Amino acid sequence: MTHDHAPAHPATPRRRLAIAFAITATILVAEVIGALWTGSLALLADAGHMLTDAGGLLMALAAASLALRPPTSQRTWGWRRAEVLAAGAQATVLLGVGLFALVEGVRRLAEPPEVTATGLLVFGVVGLVGNVASLLVLSGGRGANLNMRAAFLEVVNDALGSVAVIVSAVLIATLGWNRADAVAGMLIALLILPRAVTIIREAGNVLLESTPKGLDLGEVRRHILAVPHVRGVHDLHASQITTGLPVLSAHVVVDDSCFTNGHAGEMLAELQQCVAEHFELGVEHTTFQLEPQSHAARERHLHE
Repeated sequence: MTHDHAPAHPATPRRRLAIAFAITATILVAEVIGALWTGSLALLADAGHMLTDAGGLLMALAAASLALRPPTSQRTWGWRRAEVLAAGAQATVLLGVGLFALVEGVRRLAEPPEVTATGLLVFGVVGLVGNVASLLVLSGGRGANLNMRAAFLEVVNDALGSVAVIVSAVLIATLGWNRADAVAGMLIALLILPRAVTIIREAGNVLLESTPKGLDLGEVRRHILAVPHVRGVHDLHASQITTGLPVLSAHVVVDDSCFTNGHAGEMLAELQQCVAEHFELGVEHTTFQLEPQSHAARERHLHE
């Protein structure tokens, strides 16, 4: 027995993403020009970061549109997982950018090139202003799903990267310490890498159909077994189709009498209500197979 597969789902605010993409793309062009003009690794790393962000926001927009497509007989959940795939791809590219900036920063510490401090400062301020504007646009929708969260975190780290660029420009201008640029580039890389790994891990958990974070299957089992007339639970599985859409299935062994006195339907409602109300995630998409105790001999493979 199942619920309808078209629930209220945290939709991606596409207008916010579109505005953030326009701002990010503008900053990207400015920082590429600035990196070429000043010879700055910090600005180059931040431009690479912005390139990844612009691509990520574009993928997020595409994923948000795909997620609105209705289910079909071939794709019974529609394109709901498009946002997870987009977030994973976005973070993978970001991981590469971070590793490059880290390696290049180490090289530049040994051989620091000349960097134009004034230009570096100007483009750092431009980047920071643009990032703050993007943050204001995205902040209202950052909790919608993994895709929006990834996009918001991208811009947060961009803003920190712009701060690092500004600080390095000030140090170069006042102290003549050209290695500040390499240090800033490496700091930006260190901001990038943990975030990229986290998003890749979370997207991977969804794609591998791991049990959703915050859902204890042992506790679910205990709640189901506490329902009157339930004699056993097996083949209990829980996964997540996309952000905010957990699903659960189980074979529930009940008294044989439930199938003769018409109580099976009432039990199904009790089980669905149990997992929908007793857990933080509020699992509303459930599939319960009710089985009489006499059915156990016909089960070829039992999975606890």
